[in-house]
Amino acid sequence: MGIDPCADWGQRDLVALMADRCGVSGDPMRVDGHDVIDPERTLAGLDAFAGRIRAVVECRGAVLIGTGHPHRLLGFYAALADALSAAGCAVLTPAQGRCVDIATRFGLRTYNLDYVRGVALVREPGTESSGREPGAHTHSPLPVRIALAAAAEGDGRLPELVIGDHGWVCGAGQLGFEAIGLADTDDPALFVGEAEGVVSVVVPLDDAVRSVYYRPLTRYVLNRACLSQ
Repeated sequence: MGIDPCADWGQRDLVALMADRCGVSGDPMRVDGHDVIDPERTLAGLDAFAGRIRAVVECRGAVLIGTGHPHRLLGFYAALADALSAAGCAVLTPAQGRCVDIATRFGLRTYNLDYVRGVALVREPGTESSGREPGAHTHSPLPVRIALAAAAEGDGRLPELVIGDHGWVCGAGQLGFEAIGLADTDDPALFVGEAEGVVSVVVPLDDAVRSVYYRPLTRYVLNRACLSQ
């Protein structure tokens, strides 16, 4: 996902971290059953998430938003992009159309970097014209690295805040950009990044439920950030 930890994180360390940040079982001997995310920790994360968004609004800063889970989370991020743009923030879209070669378990795949309502994602070439739902699932940090490099090479406008998940948050944070995002219990890299100060805020939540289930979270964040229309 793009995080290069400073500490040596062993299995017990990770289990303890995830228990602290998400509320999962802290027993390293538990190897089956459902994970549980403490809703109070989710709310605390959403409050901190909204606070960072409010801070970038107050300075009319530029933001870069991207997701590796577009089929589930695109609506959540698109609503944030709309609200941030309406509040006077620049929602950046660098490197649109650029090719991204990502190593997958099926071999090297070439995707195109694209933006939907201000939210970056990658998709296989030709899917837009075919009418299929856009976006491929990826945890790679390569898309955000390419986007940030293009932003630096362009008009010089770099984001004050990167919002997203998976490689978008980890990759940006590792490069020194302030990054906030969402993460499930099977994605400890973001929480490691937060613990080491590389990632500013991580909200623990299930990242694979139906898109409509995120609408209450969207309203909550916009309300807390004073961006409700």
